Amino acid sequence: MRAIVNTGPGQLEMRELPKPEPGAGQALIRTTFCGICATDLQMIAGWERTGFPSIPGHEWSGVVEAVGPGTDRRIVGKSCVAENVLADGGEVGFEHPGGYGELFLTEARNVLPLPAGLEAAVAPLVEPLAVCVHALARLNRKIGVDEPVLVIGDGAIGLLLPAVLVHRGCRGVILGGGRPGRLALAAELGAVRTLNHHELAGPFARAVAAATGRKFPLAFEASGSPVAVDACLDIVEPLGTVVVIGDYGPARASFPWSTVLHRQATLIGTNASAGAWPEAVRLAPKLPLARLVSRRIPVTQFSEGLALVKARDPSIVKVVLTW
Repeated sequence: MRAIVNTGPGQLEMRELPKPEPGAGQALIRTTFCGICATDLQMIAGWERTGFPSIPGHEWSGVVEAVGPGTDRRIVGKSCVAENVLADGGEVGFEHPGGYGELFLTEARNVLPLPAGLEAAVAPLVEPLAVCVHALARLNRKIGVDEPVLVIGDGAIGLLLPAVLVHRGCRGVILGGGRPGRLALAAELGAVRTLNHHELAGPFARAVAAATGRKFPLAFEASGSPVAVDACLDIVEPLGTVVVIGDYGPARASFPWSTVLHRQATLIGTNASAGAWPEAVRLAPKLPLARLVSRRIPVTQFSEGLALVKARDPSIVKVVLTW
């Protein structure tokens, strides 16, 4: 089998590796498509979570090629995605080889066949969609039809949130970001208004309040900017809620804790997608996920795909490698 292997900090190369064999309870997946995520770039650069060599790829779709002993063979041949967290706590695409490989192993119990209407090339977006579904589950309340909701961040998660919220009946989503093309896409996906932070004068929270004429009962911070978390706490109403869904690396909080106290604000952290995959798979065919797939690139040209993601080209939302 072939695999794009992360051999050292910032180093990737295509290698020939032995074909993995599924053990009891395992499924062997042949990758069809794999998205390139910003988290992949962190992994490739080198971090504490995984070492070298490793095989990234946690946003994938594939076909079940084989299963191990004692496993239901009816899933063989099915196009699928799967929850990435395995029984040992590691994840496919991180601690375990992922979709940058032609073949990889996962747990058969996690496999979810693709429903009718969900194209395999779009299915890698089920992973970030599941992150959104998990975040809404963490919120643990229904959002009102006309409830004003602020989403900060125009990455894949930030763009998917309005689509999910609108599908659930919410008509009051405003999205803030900094890339005009993505803000236009957010409007297509259901945001009733978008705000370009480059065009706002003064501190972001004050500028948003001035532009919208209000504060918000609910805000999702999906940009990964620590400054944006601070802004969210200034944007929410008393008794409001901030859902923190971005990746902040080693950054630490800098806001006054008394802000949380005096506002009686609820601060919710949400991470990854555990338990949200079945709903995300059911939801995926009902959303315009294909609008987020900007480029499909043959896996042999993976360097080109990674360069596009690294360059933060504003016209690129999701690059998908084609096996």
